[in-house]
Amino acid sequence: MNELVIGIGEALFDMLPEGKKLGGAPANFAYNVSQFGINSCAVSAIGKDELGKELINELNRHNLNFQIEEVDYPTGKVQVTLDINGIPCYEIKENVAWDNIPFTPKLEDLAKHCSAVCFGTLAQRNQVSRQTIHRFLNFMPDREDTYKIFDINLRQGFYTKEIITESMERCNILKINDEELIAVSRLFGYPGIDLQNKCWLLMGKYNLRMLILTCGVNGSYVFTPGHVSFVDTPNVEVVDTVGAGDSFTGTFIASILKGKSPDEAHKLAVKVSAYVCTQNGAMPKLPEEYLI
Repeated sequence: MNELVIGIGEALFDMLPEGKKLGGAPANFAYNVSQFGINSCAVSAIGKDELGKELINELNRHNLNFQIEEVDYPTGKVQVTLDINGIPCYEIKENVAWDNIPFTPKLEDLAKHCSAVCFGTLAQRNQVSRQTIHRFLNFMPDREDTYKIFDINLRQGFYTKEIITESMERCNILKINDEELIAVSRLFGYPGIDLQNKCWLLMGKYNLRMLILTCGVNGSYVFTPGHVSFVDTPNVEVVDTVGAGDSFTGTFIASILKGKSPDEAHKLAVKVSAYVCTQNGAMPKLPEEYLI
């Protein structure tokens, strides 16, 4: 297999109640893709500090490929607290290394050989990283089997209507949860229609190949032109939900690249994300039974 899958954006440590864990959606996504035997890589930036060295050590410990530049800003960290249901609340530090990811010749080469990329809104809060992400997307091959996944991932106030619009126009797969869909609908002034109709509206407006809508315990949907798949969320004992959404996205795109249908990919993504919810942190090793 010659696929190269990239997660681009924030690289950081989640400062969890039980200790410090490697985090950031791009690394979580790339790690999950890698477990299915697909070449994947996390792209970001770290500071010239001890936390940056620790972050690289953690990536190596997880056997994860990376293209991470050292810049003159501190390595990112997020203070994470969990509510009584294990749902994380984030305090995200600003003006850090991953806000300032440089676009380099190495990154251009990665883009030209990239089969699928996942990006979100958070790493676009700063103009430097936003421009790098846009340039990366521009250099990717323009083919039917190339996937640009916009995992919207709204965090605190770190997004704007402009960032969301530009990202929708550049992606061909949108992943969004029910709360984010409501926030986006308000931002865009969409009428008070139900969630599914909002999804169809976005599919048509931005000419998407697929739209993934996750609704927590209320299941998840995958929309493709003329078809919708729904899968119930398994009832599991939740330890925490950190990284569950990234494991869903990573499993889904890995399955698609391995030739599975969107319906098959959806079912496996639900199983994997439910398993991740039963584990501490965002990067547990998946049992063999989940690997295709």
